[in-house]
Amino acid sequence: MLIEFCVPVYNEEKILKKNAMQLFKYCQKQKFSFSWKIIILNNGSIDNTNNICRQIANEKIKIKYIKNQGKGRAIKTYGIKTKADIMVYMDIDLAVSLHYIPCLIRPIIQEGVDLAIGSRLLPASKTERSFLRSLSSKSYNLLSKIVLKHNLSDLQCGFKAIRVNKFKQLIPYIQNNNWFFDTELIAFANNLGCRIKEIPVDWQENRYETRKSRVNLISDSMKFIINLIKLKQRMLKIKYLKS
Repeated sequence: MLIEFCVPVYNEEKILKKNAMQLFKYCQKQKFSFSWKIIILNNGSIDNTNNICRQIANEKIKIKYIKNQGKGRAIKTYGIKTKADIMVYMDIDLAVSLHYIPCLIRPIIQEGVDLAIGSRLLPASKTERSFLRSLSSKSYNLLSKIVLKHNLSDLQCGFKAIRVNKFKQLIPYIQNNNWFFDTELIAFANNLGCRIKEIPVDWQENRYETRKSRVNLISDSMKFIINLIKLKQRMLKIKYLKS
């Protein structure tokens, strides 16, 4: 079995080397029972990220260059081609503690789960983040529950694992190439009968000064609503065409 840890990056010259090597050393120490690789998905970076990618590449750390920007685009572009059995994707800031990797993978390997998702909002989760970002996440999840009629606690946490064969089935339905990619992935996985399990995680806001989030609760909430409504309309249309 091959599991790939996919890390989309865009202009991450300040943290890429340190965090990629931290992930690499963690995986080495685990002595996993499966084969593994780390895939850095460099999607359209214009800073020194390209040079750093060349420096850290080795037998276990592979670099894939995606021409255009977008986390969702990078994961979809690579996911349609990969030969791995399971794909894990996470943010390069490593906001979720790495010791949750086995917790994320275990349900897929042992319990027949198709998609495992980290959650910052389950009772057992622990988070360190600004009030504004916490409020934004909770508001978004509430809106998504109202529109999409799901019972999951956190759609946007950048810490997920999925069976590659299931992911390839879902890719044609996913249109968004950026932050809304996660919501579309989970919505269609849920709608098409995939087995989903949430994992409580410890999450820490690891943002340096020039990478601060530009959260605007009102405007972002409006974008969320518009995207959710469009997604709901597409899902209803697909359901109608299949009936």
